[in-house]
Formats: sequence, structure tokens, C-alpha cells
Amino acid sequence: MTWFKRDDNEIIPPAGHEVRTEGLWTKCPECGKVIFKAELEANLQVCPHCGYHYKFDARQRIAQLLEPGYELVDLELKSTDPLEFTDLKSYKKRLAEAQKKTGLNDAIINAIGKMGPHDVVLSVMEYGFIGGSMGAVVGETIARAVDRSLATRHPLIIISASGGARMMEGIASLMQLAKVSTGLARMDDEKIPYISLMTDPTTGGVTASFAMLGDLNIAEPGALIGFAGPRVIEQTIRQKLPDGFQRSEFLLEHGFLDAIVPRKELKGYLINALGWMTGKTAEAPEPAPASEPAGLPD
Repeated sequence: MTWFKRDDNEIIPPAGHEVRTEGLWTKCPECGKVIFKAELEANLQVCPHCGYHYKFDARQRIAQLLEPGYELVDLELKSTDPLEFTDLKSYKKRLAEAQKKTGLNDAIINAIGKMGPHDVVLSVMEYGFIGGSMGAVVGETIARAVDRSLATRHPLIIISASGGARMMEGIASLMQLAKVSTGLARMDDEKIPYISLMTDPTTGGVTASFAMLGDLNIAEPGALIGFAGPRVIEQTIRQKLPDGFQRSEFLLEHGFLDAIVPRKELKGYLINALGWMTGKTAEAPEPAPASEPAGLPD
């Protein structure tokens, strides 16, 4: 005789049984501490324990740096599939998925507005769109940002977050390196400031072109910056790379960067940098009127 037996009926949990705190916490990949997501968001996606910089999407970046009233421009451009490229899936399908995921037509947003007292042109890459890869649309969008700076003489700031050239577009993607670099050379001739901010990651053709051509090259802490990845380099030269190779701190030590700026200090740093690059410094607030000394008692 069987004393115990398991019922075949499936146990169906009632509606609303989910743990209400599910999805509200995340674990820092650097220090392993558990962080409340609302706290992380309030801290500009920077770990409050170790300072690890999470990826920051393009819209958040623009809202952080520009004063209210800025304008998003050049959003109408869309990538095509000139090579009818297919690997594990078609390039057309990858584009459609990325557009649905990010709400953008491609991996970049241009904005015009004020940063403190300075009128600027801002071009920000979106890593969530096919790894921030640079195809014809990204190149054309940056070229338009360059043209706006040339027309208005407003400083240009490009924020890179990219795996490099978009190889699904073949030679068309590689031509963007020369196209954008030529525009930046014109800005240099006109003495219009260009600041390049490199975030994690900035690699491939983006590093090999506009990301390293700034009058001022800066980066966030711990950002991976290079052309080929560390694993490819190790396999090529058959040597173990030093700790921290291709990270912001390594590049600063070896002279490839001018500064490393934490995200929370970035806006103030850029305003000061634009001040001495343009000769237009922020006006100091007027001092509050001194209060009258209290009278002596009778």
C-alpha cells in the first residue's frame, strides 16, 4: 500500500503572488554590492559604493548636460541595407529590432542647446542600438553636427559609446571615418572648439577617427578605449597584457587622454573647459547684500 503519493495536478499560483520587490535591485558587477535601482538612477547610474559607471543612454546623457529647452535635431535619418547583409539574421531585422528597443532611428542623437552660459552642439551615441556601431547614418549625423558648429561657430561635443564601424554596411561604414575626420579638420582650421568624451566602450573605427581627434580628449572612469579588443591583441602578440590595459586610467597614464572626469562632475568640468576654450566664462552670481548690524540695546 502506498502511504504517500504526489498529485498530478499542476499547482497554479494565484494572481498577484509575485514578490513586489522583484526587479527593484541590481548587483554591481565591480564591487558585488546590491543597489536599489532608484538610488542608482538618482546617482546618474554610478555605483554609490565603488563608483562603477554603468552605461548611460543617450537621452539621459543629453538631459544631464544641457539646460532645459534644448532641441533634438537630425532624427529623421534611417539606415538602409545596401548590401542586403545577412549573418545569423538579416540586417533589416536587426535594424527593426534596435529601432523598437531604443525608440531611435539609429545609434546617435544630435542636440543643440545651452551648457551653462555656452551655446553648444552635442552629438551623443547610443550603445543600445547595435552596440553603438557607426554606419552611414551615424557618420552623416555627426557630419551634420559638424556643419552646425561651422555655421554657428558654437563648440561641438561628441560623446562616444561604440563598438566601432558597422560592418553590415561594409565599405560604406568605413568611409564615415574619413568623412567625419575631414569635417573636424575644417573645424580645427576655423578654431572652433571640439571636445571628445569617451565612455565605456569606445573601440574600433570610432576610436580610430573622431573620438581621438578632440582639442580636449576626456573619458569616464574605467571606460574601455582602444582599437582592437584586449583578447584579439593577446592572441595576436601571444603575450599577457598588463592589468587595466585599454582602460581610461591606463590611457591617461600613457598620454592618450587629457583627463578622467566622473559623471557627476562632468557638466561642471565641461562648462569650465568651454570657458577657457572660448574666453567666455560663467558669470559669478551677485553677492547677497550684507545685513545691517544689529543695534545695541538701549
